[in-house]
Amino acid sequence: MIQIEPIKSPCIKVCAVDGQTGLCLGCGRTLPEIGAWTRFSNEQRDTVIAQLPERIERLKALGKR
Repeated sequence: MIQIEPIKSPCIKVCAVDGQTGLCLGCGRTLPEIGAWTRFSNEQRDTVIAQLPERIERLKALGKR
């Protein structure tokens, strides 16, 4: 039997994109990243995930989170 691993995702089910930054207020991804997430390779997802803490800090600094 083939076991399928779930796709790694930073989604926290708080889906609202900030118009100023273009970032999701929940996870910090952009709409294009969210839309392509299932087509990204594991490496592409890891690259985006590595950028998210900085993006979240930016949203906090702007008072959006």
